[in-house]
Amino acid sequence: MPNSVSKPDPERWRALTFIALAQLMVVLDATIVNIALPSAQQDLGISAGSKQWVITAYALAFGGLLLFGGRVADLWGRKRTFVTGLIGFAAASALGGAAVNPAMLFGSRALQGAFGALLAPAALSLLAVMFTDGRERAKAFGIYGAIAGGGGAIGLILGGVLTEYLDWRWTFFVNIPFAVVAALGAFAVIHEPSAARNHSSLDIPGVLLSTLGLVSLVYGFTRAESDGWSDGLTVSLFVASAVLLATFARVESRVRAPLLPLRVVADRNRAGVYLSLGLAVIAMFGLFLFLTYYLQVVKGYSPVETGVAFLPMIVGMITGSTQVGARLMTRVRPRLLMGPGFLVASLGMLLLTRLETDSSYPALILPAQLMLGLGMGTAFMPAMSLATLGVHAQDSGVASAMVNTSQQVGGAIGTALLNTLAAGATTAYVTEHIAAAGASRQAQQTVRLQGMVEGYTTAIWWAVGILLVSATLAVTLVTTRGQGTPITSSGGTGKHPDPSDDTPVLAAMH
Repeated sequence: MPNSVSKPDPERWRALTFIALAQLMVVLDATIVNIALPSAQQDLGISAGSKQWVITAYALAFGGLLLFGGRVADLWGRKRTFVTGLIGFAAASALGGAAVNPAMLFGSRALQGAFGALLAPAALSLLAVMFTDGRERAKAFGIYGAIAGGGGAIGLILGGVLTEYLDWRWTFFVNIPFAVVAALGAFAVIHEPSAARNHSSLDIPGVLLSTLGLVSLVYGFTRAESDGWSDGLTVSLFVASAVLLATFARVESRVRAPLLPLRVVADRNRAGVYLSLGLAVIAMFGLFLFLTYYLQVVKGYSPVETGVAFLPMIVGMITGSTQVGARLMTRVRPRLLMGPGFLVASLGMLLLTRLETDSSYPALILPAQLMLGLGMGTAFMPAMSLATLGVHAQDSGVASAMVNTSQQVGGAIGTALLNTLAAGATTAYVTEHIAAAGASRQAQQTVRLQGMVEGYTTAIWWAVGILLVSATLAVTLVTTRGQGTPITSSGGTGKHPDPSDDTPVLAAMH
């Protein structure tokens, strides 16, 4: 089958600036609100039982609509979807910043998630179809991978600064200039290859089944964290998710123009990327949570100091992504970057199992963060590129959405699973040692703090194991050479390719 690959867009590097800016906004928004949540809760009178919806509303909309957003980008055009997502995200952020009651805040967070689900896969798939040269692709995905990995930590810093020196509302308003600049820049310089459009119809049953299945899955893990794994509704959500997603897979194998062509996920290399990346995110989300609480509650850091304390991880991620991953991606197999990257990150995580209430930041936390960042940055960069390598251009949006879905679901699992493990270990430690503390309030407080640290280190041990599994999956499943094989345009016809025809995929994999 003849392939036609569009000539490189002369504006592609300028376009990368605005794509990266938009990705930074989406990623940091996942953590920036966490820092501001206590202030918003007090200001708006949000009850303790309802406060989780500030996080949950965003996660459900974002995670549930990602596959739909990825396919909309393929059908409607990535540039149009990207700009629409940016404008909608800015409007939702303005609504959140102006919230006068809890319902208004929850609604704005759901809208942010919905427009983020349009924006995120459109951004990644634009990179996939605009950067076709191997070396250029490596550099572009290096920058994107550094932002995807480090944006959460930047959110902690920015959230701390805005909350401490301005007001919690600015954690929403700060998105508006990001979105406006990115939208104007994208409108001016992004020129999507015409052959990359998909002209098939939208798979409505697939949209409904995937959205309901993913929402049930993410909400199930969210409820497991707050209500326990044996809670009736939690179990029902997991069962419903399994049934819905199984039905979705069956429908996708039969319809003429599926929402998610099964060839996208059936390829062992992309499956390896989605699985290893999702597991790695489980470990990272847990780490962000535990280190934030450790630094603020145990060590007494302010929100700003806590954010600054995460800077070494950002430096490590940028170095690993742009200086290690990007330089080596066209020279070595992706698994030789992903496997060792996850392994180095697991060694950094292993250092943190030695945390005590009086642990030194320079001697323990600093080197651990550098290793975590370096390892994750090195692994994330080829993973992001490989997730769309060799797919038909008309499917790059939904392939990109699968990357975001694995990260979103991984984040939900990581927060629920590791938090549950930490809470159980803390309770056991305090129950066992509180009697020995006697009536002294200071001694009892010391036991409680030691119990918290015991909980964190127990969960971090699990995170070490999860990262080792990520490394193993990357090495065993990812077999492609990955030498910058470009996205294929199915002959440049602009028509949706025959679902049975995997020639471009096979060509890319061998």
